[in-house]
Amino acid sequence: MSDTKLLFETVALGSTTLDNRIGVAPMTRTSATEEGLATDQMVSYYTSFARGGFGLIITEGIYPDDKHSQGYFNQPGIVSEEQIQAWKKVVDSVHQAGAKIFAQLMHAGALSQGNRFMKETIAPSAVEPKGEQLEFYGGKGPFPTPREATKEDITKVINGFVMAAKHAKSAGFDGVEIHGANGYILDQFLTDYTNQRTDEYGGSTENRVRLLVEVSKAVREAVGSGFTVGIRISQGKVNDYAHKWAGKEKDAEIIFGQLGQAGLDFIHVTEYEAWQPAFPEGEGTSATDSAFGDGGATLAALAKKYGGIPVMANGHLEDPAKAAEVIDKGEADVITLGKGALANHDWVNKVKNGEPLAEFEPEKVLSPDAKIKEFEA
Repeated sequence: MSDTKLLFETVALGSTTLDNRIGVAPMTRTSATEEGLATDQMVSYYTSFARGGFGLIITEGIYPDDKHSQGYFNQPGIVSEEQIQAWKKVVDSVHQAGAKIFAQLMHAGALSQGNRFMKETIAPSAVEPKGEQLEFYGGKGPFPTPREATKEDITKVINGFVMAAKHAKSAGFDGVEIHGANGYILDQFLTDYTNQRTDEYGGSTENRVRLLVEVSKAVREAVGSGFTVGIRISQGKVNDYAHKWAGKEKDAEIIFGQLGQAGLDFIHVTEYEAWQPAFPEGEGTSATDSAFGDGGATLAALAKKYGGIPVMANGHLEDPAKAAEVIDKGEADVITLGKGALANHDWVNKVKNGEPLAEFEPEKVLSPDAKIKEFEA
């Protein structure tokens, strides 16, 4: 069992120094106004984690443009000056309570089920998404088939992330996390079955990761070196939990290797259980990874190995000993909590003081006027 003291060391992510290695994972909350403004309730919600000792808070996914990016009604945006000012209240309150806060920038693409700006959805290809819309967020039935994004659409997607990152910087955020995970648009480009393109954005893994790299580089150039920029990556999706990269470790080498050279300060990986092998039975993993267990390396370990930059790990790490073990093994620099944080807004303080942790009970944590869901797969 690893010493949980490891969790309470300071750590740097780019220009941001965290007081400890424990963050709150991004969790979808449809509790903004219809116009996408952060509310006083959201100020209280995020500030409570800061008071509870978390070194870092990553916001829910924020839509970055007034075109195709919004995923859910009552999702917050960071497009207008009014939205920037609303977020500034959140940021200032979190800072006063002693934590750092990153804005997660999310373009839903084909998985959008509530967009006040557009009826149609776009994606790398006109492929109907798997599964059904999330009724928890007001959706119902199959996802509509998206329109294949044109080169002009792709340029607008990149520009949306760039402008949103600049807006986040002006709102006082300590950094941004580009949402490249969980089946949203950047992950749609990365995923073989949702990306049927035959141009430079489709086909090989190198081509499919291209847009993620272009967004990362463009955001870095726009905000400068003194602002923290990272990206979130997963295999599973909100509508396809079991997905695995077909190329296994070779894909991981290409994806994390490219992202590691894109000017990012961190890679945030999320799996259902962060300590499990990324590719079970050791398929596609090298013999040198035996230190990570018989089943091969975790996704976090592969991100660390091939990315060469700090890594955050997410996925049912609410057990302090498990969380510390991931740090101790050198697989990640920071761990983020979803359900564990919802059940214990003061998880960090409780662990530091040796106090018992509450179990996650949705009926106690979630209320109809504050819908929250964390995608840890």
